[in-house]
Amino acid sequence: MRPSLVSDFIDRQPWLEPAEKALSALAAATVNRGGRPVRNFLHGNWLGHPVHAAITDVPVGAWSTAAVLDAVELASGTQVYAPGADAAVGIGLVGALGAATSGLCDWSKTDRPARRVGVLHALFNASAALCYAASWLQRRSGNRQAGIASGMTGFLFVLAGTYLGGHLSYDERIGVDHAQRDAPDEWSPVIAEGDLPEAELRRVQVRGISVLLVRRNGRIFALGEKCAHLGGPLAEGKLEGDSVVCPWHGSQFALENGRVIDGPAVYAQPCYETRVRDGRIEIRPRRN
Repeated sequence: MRPSLVSDFIDRQPWLEPAEKALSALAAATVNRGGRPVRNFLHGNWLGHPVHAAITDVPVGAWSTAAVLDAVELASGTQVYAPGADAAVGIGLVGALGAATSGLCDWSKTDRPARRVGVLHALFNASAALCYAASWLQRRSGNRQAGIASGMTGFLFVLAGTYLGGHLSYDERIGVDHAQRDAPDEWSPVIAEGDLPEAELRRVQVRGISVLLVRRNGRIFALGEKCAHLGGPLAEGKLEGDSVVCPWHGSQFALENGRVIDGPAVYAQPCYETRVRDGRIEIRPRRN
């Protein structure tokens, strides 16, 4: 099934609507109630990279290890690898808690169809976690065969969940950088200086690249106009002091250097040098 068909098919499933509402309520009562510091920590704006994408490797890797060790135990009849499998199940459960929390925070700032795909992704992952929780308890009580069976069932849910996680990243582009960063290196004239009033957000084009111009207290700033979070139009956002706020999901960037002040964005905006030559504003990518 082609990627677009996957999203379209899942988006049309009405039975996912109650789960979507429940997840929205859960996000509002937990991760979004914690305020800006909690949200930004979970998004990963302090890291410059989505936290969720990094944490998911823990449960997926741990449970994959458990599945391999359990398979070896079943095939060989020896329990020499049993302690390793049991430990991997427990490590995966701890990692799943962090992955679920950060994932819920990211999901709360998405739109359909990716939002609905994220619901099914969460259901698969929650089912996997429940299976592995049962597996851990069964192993602890000495019922290894039932524990292995529960773990193998959980691993099927892991495979389904990771497939949709990959679909969200690679096809829906959730968690990737949406900013345009391939502007020409040389100085490029954009508009006449007199056409940029004070405190007005102005979109200009430089060889197909959208750039945001702002005159603030006499200084001219230039940032990438497409929000790094999901490509929102910053020129349609609003100024807050010396920063701009995206109209789609509220990401806030410093005009001075494109730094993320508030998420859900985790990547800084491209920043440009500006100058005025012969009455025209010129820009070029800022050189570090």
